Amino acid sequence: MTETKLTGLTPDIAEENIAALKTLFPDVFEEGKIDFDKLKQVLGDYVDDDKERYNFTWNGKGKALRLAQTPSSATLRPCVEESKNWDTTDNLYIEGDNLEVLKLLQKSYYGKVKMIYIDPPYNTGNDFVYKDNFSDTIGNYEKITGQIDNDGKSIFSNPETSGRFHTDWLNMMYPRLRLARNLLSEDGIIFISIDDNEVANLRKICDEVFGFQNFAGEIIRKTKSMTGDSGIGFNLQHENLLLYAKNVNHLILKGEEKDFSNYSNPDNDPNGDWCTGDPSAKSGGKSTYFEIINPYTGKPDYPPNGRYWAFSKETLQTYIQSGKISFKKNYSENERGFIFKRYKKDSSSMTNPVNSLFAIENNYMNQNATTELSRLFDVPYFSYPKPSLFIYNLIKFSTNKKDIILDFFSGSATTAHAVMQLNAEDGGNRKYIMIQLPEPILADSNIHKAGYKNICEIGKERIRRAGEKIKTETGKDDLDIGFKVFKLDSSNIRKWQPDTENLKMSLSDFVDNYVEGRTEQDVVYEIILKMGLELTVPVEEYDFNSKKVYSAGFGALMICVDDDITEDVSKGMIELHQKLQPEVWKVVFKDNGFATDSVKTNVRENLKTAGLAEESFTTI
Repeated sequence: MTETKLTGLTPDIAEENIAALKTLFPDVFEEGKIDFDKLKQVLGDYVDDDKERYNFTWNGKGKALRLAQTPSSATLRPCVEESKNWDTTDNLYIEGDNLEVLKLLQKSYYGKVKMIYIDPPYNTGNDFVYKDNFSDTIGNYEKITGQIDNDGKSIFSNPETSGRFHTDWLNMMYPRLRLARNLLSEDGIIFISIDDNEVANLRKICDEVFGFQNFAGEIIRKTKSMTGDSGIGFNLQHENLLLYAKNVNHLILKGEEKDFSNYSNPDNDPNGDWCTGDPSAKSGGKSTYFEIINPYTGKPDYPPNGRYWAFSKETLQTYIQSGKISFKKNYSENERGFIFKRYKKDSSSMTNPVNSLFAIENNYMNQNATTELSRLFDVPYFSYPKPSLFIYNLIKFSTNKKDIILDFFSGSATTAHAVMQLNAEDGGNRKYIMIQLPEPILADSNIHKAGYKNICEIGKERIRRAGEKIKTETGKDDLDIGFKVFKLDSSNIRKWQPDTENLKMSLSDFVDNYVEGRTEQDVVYEIILKMGLELTVPVEEYDFNSKKVYSAGFGALMICVDDDITEDVSKGMIELHQKLQPEVWKVVFKDNGFATDSVKTNVRENLKTAGLAEESFTTI
């Protein structure tokens, strides 16, 4: 059996793209390299060689693209003590630089997220952009969260005087959006809140990342009602929300439910409830201009002046037979002699289209969000929060009851609040993934004095309080108001992060695979993540001859990172596999954990005989 070595790296997006290109155009590769002249010939009219063609670029775009494609060896460490309902919840709260976290989620959540909502920095000059370090994102993450430096700088302002005002913001957003797109399902959608500082640039990079044809629309949200003056006699009271689909041809939004109160069935029509409709149309011809004779009175009806019937003579007979046209026995001189029915069952949708101005009502303003947070906490903690009602409606418009919702600028976790509220009201089981950089809070602020050291602490506490409040108000005892906390960190496995400056020491460290201070649970969840399982899959422990085996996803993945592994472990795994009968089966062992090399060979052959695929035997 072939043995697979787990490298600890996230998928190499560039290599995967090249492999896809090689499958489509194998003839453009020479000795492993792409012959771009030949590729241009193959693509023909789809190549634009004009040097003055339309193009959106900026300083650092190339580096930002490479950053999105650079594999990561980082991991997400479980933090059970800060979680809620760890064993039963399907929700995730992840602390860390969202760029690195998005890379780590690529394998486990590729194409699985139905909706993304983000409220990124607006680049007003007073907020910040992430200063991505193109060579060491984990080291950079530790610095900006205060884990290494003691200067307290977790965020970087981006004043217009910097000379790179728009550039820094674009370099921050571009790689994150590219990674986010990979996570969207084919019918998925991303909502991005933004104001007029960067809305034009955001449209341009989204057109590139998602495709201009997948621009689904723009929603206007009223932010305030008080008057103000920018100095030129203008009062800005709104911000924008951009909508982009993964594939607009697969996107279906559901607005407010249609009002069918005027539908009824007074004549017991077997087609169900109906209301009176207009049988005429603005345009037509000889085939749709004719008299309709009432069989009870003999009186004719014609279309109104300048109009035509909305059906032909042939269709008229079909409508009469089906009951869609019903003749009256008694009616006044000015009335039409028949009823043209519009059936409720024939409505193309039970909902109206989403109105781009639905959020201009006062209850979507910032002050309502501030009030909402004040009711959960003693004092308001965020200057510009979004009302949960706003995101609640976005989720309602775009998701079904079992979908995954992602927010990778989660702030005070408004999106998680909205997911729980909607689930409580419609019986849904939507799952959320919140990602937030643990930005330290200024020591002299009221927030810090209240006991919250970083934004993540506020977000997690909001979810706890909002969940209990919703559960109490709705009486939904089975509502998932929990969340699993994971924190970004360097790999738990030594050989996945060797010290290149002291390679001899690194090689000797391989005897003990784990980084000092890391737990077996840390390692197990890193393996789950790197093997492509969702972080919320059930994990159970089994004991086979005093050796611990972890079963993830009801036997889909079995992990043993013990020492002195014997054949008894493989026998136990086989029995467990026969009992659980998962659709897929993978096993992972610690490479130096086997008692002898011959035991390793026997374990591998035992599992192969039991049906384990060759590529599914993996060591770390």
